[in-house]
Amino acid sequence: MILSDSRILEEIAKQTIKIEPYDRKDLGSNSYDVHLGKWLATYDNKVLDAKAHNTITYFEIPDEGYVLDPTGFYLGVTLEYTETHAHVPFLEGKSSTGRLGIDIHATAGKGDVGFCGNWTLEISVKQPVRIYKGMPIGQLIYFPVDGEIEIAYNKKANAKYSGQPDKPIESMMWKNKF
Repeated sequence: MILSDSRILEEIAKQTIKIEPYDRKDLGSNSYDVHLGKWLATYDNKVLDAKAHNTITYFEIPDEGYVLDPTGFYLGVTLEYTETHAHVPFLEGKSSTGRLGIDIHATAGKGDVGFCGNWTLEISVKQPVRIYKGMPIGQLIYFPVDGEIEIAYNKKANAKYSGQPDKPIESMMWKNKF
């Protein structure tokens, strides 16, 4: 079951869902549109190592936009800071974004109950496309949880992505023990 617009509004009023900045026009019938923040990042090395801390370089999207290249991989970020304290948030691309050949996440579309922060986007494109800060990039949908949550994500000692800032965050796979 997905929360409807009226249920999302109820949860915002109860502060179990928080979206900043919030604009009522971005609330759909069962989702909330999020926008591309001003920061992108690329990995510094061509070959990434799952056991190493792979560093990134940030750059700001200029007012005239930035052309993404299909041979590149980009980390982006949502303009919106979100908190979800009683539901499972899913971030999906908008159909208009997909029709431009833009994928906004490789595998990380699901958040956890207790996720608080800006969403890092794993962006790839099918052909060159110019993007702009502030453009609609995706939509959040919320699913109810069945059962009690023992430990919310933002309370877990090993929560690697809790409190994400308004800049993209690189993979923290290297913090795992394997």
